[in-house]
Amino acid sequence: MLVGPWTICAVSTQSPQTLVFPLVADPIVVAVADGLGGHPAGELASSVVVESLARVAGLLRDEETVREAIQGCNQAVFEQASLDESRTAMGSTLAGLAVSTEAVRVFNVGDSRVYAVTSGPEQTLDRASEDDSPPLAQGQTHTSIVTQTLGGSPALTPVDPHVVTLAVDRSTRYLVCTDGLTDVVSDQAIGAVLKEHAGAEAVVRLWQAAINAGGPDNITIALVEFVAPADE
Repeated sequence: MLVGPWTICAVSTQSPQTLVFPLVADPIVVAVADGLGGHPAGELASSVVVESLARVAGLLRDEETVREAIQGCNQAVFEQASLDESRTAMGSTLAGLAVSTEAVRVFNVGDSRVYAVTSGPEQTLDRASEDDSPPLAQGQTHTSIVTQTLGGSPALTPVDPHVVTLAVDRSTRYLVCTDGLTDVVSDQAIGAVLKEHAGAEAVVRLWQAAINAGGPDNITIALVEFVAPADE
């Protein structure tokens, strides 16, 4: 996970952290990376991705710089894999957003997700990211197959990141998460939790829902909310 200037790699915790940042012109980046199951060194690959993104996070001021940064993450994964044959084809997904006073830029590669959550009695939960997965068969709720990742193959393969620019709306929250949540907890159930809860409590409830559903995979969750300054 990347939150602002901090990366949190290879850490297992059940205690959510609440971090507060000023909304300024320089973007604050919140992102999650998830190592590929069935491939070697997924823990390393995901760490490489967030560390590489952290180095340029403050520069992600438009869609082009976001795309360039993600290509840099992809390159970094392949470079690390080339140092040890046992790491060949290691890879990771990535999903996140860069928030500034100007815009919210949502990005992803793979099947980690970003949701936009509107507030009020008619709350909506909209998927702002785009899964890199084949279409689901009838009756299927999810798939472990991903069609595009950072790394994940023996030879360097360029990626085509999904990037979308949204207007800043302080009444909208953003959920950034790995498929350890979304594979086992439906969008409807996620929306119900977010309608009842906010902040750290919402994160705990979502994590618990995934654990109660079997918790078969890495569960990494970030909830981005806009909070009015104390003097407003």
